[in-house]
Amino acid sequence: MRTVRRSALIDRPDRPDHPDRPLAEPSALPRRAPLPAHHPEPVLDVVVPVHNEENDLEPCVRRLHAHLGETFPYPFRITIADNASTDRTPGIAARLAAELPGTDWIRLAEKGRGRALHTAWSRSRAPVLAYLDVDLSTDLAALLPLVAPLISGHSDIAIGTRLARGSRVVRGPKREIISRCYNGLLRSTLAVGFSDAQCGFKAVRRDVAERLLPLVEDREWFFDTELLVIAERAGLRIHEVPVDWVDDPDSRVHILETALADLRGMARLGRALARGRLPLSALRRSGGDLAGELPTGLARQVVRFAAVGVASTLCYLLLYTALRPSAGPQAANALALLASALANTAANRRLTFGVRGRGGVLRHHLKGLAAFLVGLVLTSGSLAALHHIAPGAGHRCELVTLVAANLAATLLRFLLFRAWVFPDRSDRRTTGSP
Repeated sequence: MRTVRRSALIDRPDRPDHPDRPLAEPSALPRRAPLPAHHPEPVLDVVVPVHNEENDLEPCVRRLHAHLGETFPYPFRITIADNASTDRTPGIAARLAAELPGTDWIRLAEKGRGRALHTAWSRSRAPVLAYLDVDLSTDLAALLPLVAPLISGHSDIAIGTRLARGSRVVRGPKREIISRCYNGLLRSTLAVGFSDAQCGFKAVRRDVAERLLPLVEDREWFFDTELLVIAERAGLRIHEVPVDWVDDPDSRVHILETALADLRGMARLGRALARGRLPLSALRRSGGDLAGELPTGLARQVVRFAAVGVASTLCYLLLYTALRPSAGPQAANALALLASALANTAANRRLTFGVRGRGGVLRHHLKGLAAFLVGLVLTSGSLAALHHIAPGAGHRCELVTLVAANLAATLLRFLLFRAWVFPDRSDRRTTGSP
């Protein structure tokens, strides 16, 4: 295996001059293809981003090098990405690069884990790019299952998850609550399907990274999340691997500062998606059959959801009016709501969230019916309240009450549809076990 060493690098400015201007359209991704069985150059480049890690760096890199040498069947490279360390980290990195075959190091003038990964991945020519945290909190036994679907061409990105069934995690309640709240917030605001955005254990195919990296603005801790959200919105396949993970008690992450930066990143990314600033169409076109299942932007989804809602509400009111004389108000409400719910779910599945084909139809309709129970509870409760307050209320009062209740339920239903019914978890995410 060749030892590859390069001179120090300084990251170039990474923010566009005009942040409000849409980004340039990336070229389309090539079709997925497995790597050849015999590859002369390193197939995997594992980046270890570090800042002032003079104590953990050497044991981490030596342990990682020994593990890859024993278990990984292809040539590999380890790249130490030192971002502005002020202790002995640069000297240790240089010595390890000289001593261990297939080890490289780069030095950046500015801090930022995202900046280190962006630089190291941009310069690498390995077909598969990965990174892991220097504390090795994640068991290295999961590394080969992480990169295997990328080598085979099955997936585009792979992430370790501490929140999936089969994961074994040892950490305090504070960090557990923060992690689950963060990922729950992502699901409710950006409708993501992946389970763990911030586990320091990820890999990506280089041809995918070349298209995604120019779209990722953050150079700090939000880098991972932004990359994954853009990839999922582009219809790329994300593979999840449950991991064994032990918390590092010496972690230097500033929780409050990082949390505030992540919230700002979510707001910025949400605005970019809603305004259509991210040029995802080329990546969508390259996704083959996945492209038909790609959700559209938030603004377009809201417009289409509203249009479908107006049509289904009119259908509901017509059915209610036709059924009420024979079935009574409550039964007519339930039957009309059931029929319009089925039609509404089918229309939103195709028109609002862009899901085609027969896959998942039953699951989507069952979840759609569960979401419409919100409407049933609100409308039935409103009718009951109306008849209790004004026993002699006429048909016109009933219709006004039902329209008001449906409007109140519409927002809740849209959030449920976006975050739960059509998040594309099963279509764009695969899971494996270590």
